[in-house]
Amino acid sequence: MSPIFFLAFFTLLTTHLSYAQLSCITQKFTNNKLYNHCNDLPHLNSYLHWSLDASKNTLSIAFIASPATSAGWISWAINPTGDGMAGAQALVAFKASNGSMVVKTYNISSYSSIMEGKLAFTVKDKSADYSDGVMRIFATVELPEKGMSTVNQVWQVGPSVSPGGFPAKHAFQPANLGAKGRLDLLSGQSSSGGGIGGDSRTKKRNIHGILNAVSWGILFPVGIIIARYLRTFPSADPAWFYLHAICQVSAYAIGVAGWATGLKLGSESKGVTYNTHRSIGIALFSLTTVQIFALFLRPNKDHKFRFYWNIYHHGVGYSILILGIINVFKGLDILSPESKWRSAYIITISTLGAIALLLEVITWIVVLKRKSSKSTKPYDNKQQPLAP
Repeated sequence: MSPIFFLAFFTLLTTHLSYAQLSCITQKFTNNKLYNHCNDLPHLNSYLHWSLDASKNTLSIAFIASPATSAGWISWAINPTGDGMAGAQALVAFKASNGSMVVKTYNISSYSSIMEGKLAFTVKDKSADYSDGVMRIFATVELPEKGMSTVNQVWQVGPSVSPGGFPAKHAFQPANLGAKGRLDLLSGQSSSGGGIGGDSRTKKRNIHGILNAVSWGILFPVGIIIARYLRTFPSADPAWFYLHAICQVSAYAIGVAGWATGLKLGSESKGVTYNTHRSIGIALFSLTTVQIFALFLRPNKDHKFRFYWNIYHHGVGYSILILGIINVFKGLDILSPESKWRSAYIITISTLGAIALLLEVITWIVVLKRKSSKSTKPYDNKQQPLAP
């Protein structure tokens, strides 16, 4: 082969490696933009350049990455509410059908809800370019909070874009799942996969999830099981009532704490709303509040209104049971914890369901025996008629 071939090959290779393998310090931009800081991101052969203007509370960035394929996409995002993809406010760049590069904004409220639209903060001067297998996103964003010096960042690359201009799902390899971290905008230091010293919002989200799972998802079902099945046995009266009341009041107290934590998270999560989860949470709080205070209005057993009170009490109780379990799974979808936590809850609630089914069978057997005993009792004591 001629020396000219080797020279041409070497030129193309070094041009590509200037972005794909060398440090961000060596990278230059055709638009001659300069940034105060840059980082070699730890996953997906990606790089971030940025300048922070504290007086204007703006962040100018250049994100550089190679898409999974030439027809793929790249994305960089700030997550104001957590350290993962759910809640991220994302910039996504890809080739349009006419071959030009476009940058779109996506509000990723959950892993199952990715909507194109305005972000929780203002984005200015967004643009993108593509050359030598590398895409670059340029933008200036107003930070979600005044005086922010650290952000949770998420970045990603994907294989393709639909004809309608919607990014296809990215791969779920370790590099893709680890493409997140906390970035100090002043020092330039960054950490991958969860932040420096832990993220306070993430801790609040976890506390919120645990409190509500224990309250609505476990204690309330246990309290209902106690009330429905133990009262069948006369020897358990009135112990079953006190156990039921203690269990439900405890669940309510824990649930209120979880609900308050959720309100705090909501106030800190501007532009990110989990409508279904939030609506069910409000309904649960309202129903359980009415249910708890209804204890003080409980008629005596022989009162004429006791029958109607029982219908109301049981109906609201079973509504809380169903909504509580549904909302726990909604919360798990939002938090996206390790699979072992979802499995642990499924095993717990399945065990409670199996216990309830067993007790249901036992209860019906006891009730039917009592009815049978009562129906034959008068004949046992009655004198048999004489034969004609």
